[in-house]
Amino acid sequence: MRRLWAAVRLVAVAAWEISRANLRLAALVLDPRRTNRPGFIQVPIRLRTDAGITALANLITLTPGTLTVDVAPDRKSLLVHVFDLEEEQAAVAEIQNRLERVVAEVFE
Repeated sequence: MRRLWAAVRLVAVAAWEISRANLRLAALVLDPRRTNRPGFIQVPIRLRTDAGITALANLITLTPGTLTVDVAPDRKSLLVHVFDLEEEQAAVAEIQNRLERVVAEVFE
């Protein structure tokens, strides 16, 4: 029952993050004065199962403005491209705290 609740929570968090990212990305694209700052970040992950890593990588990619590019050979981090990278540590923390945490509840 705990995993079922965690799965429902994961779907809700994913829907919220995708919606929020869509609005943020639309604002960036539609504002002619704003320039984006694309960049790559290395996101350390605690997930160890293939299913958990795959779910997190796909969730990151589904979120507009981010794209999972690679999984490190030791499976301890993800390389992520960010459309508008303001602060690297904040972007890493957001992925770890908002996305990885709920994925871990389901898959770990």
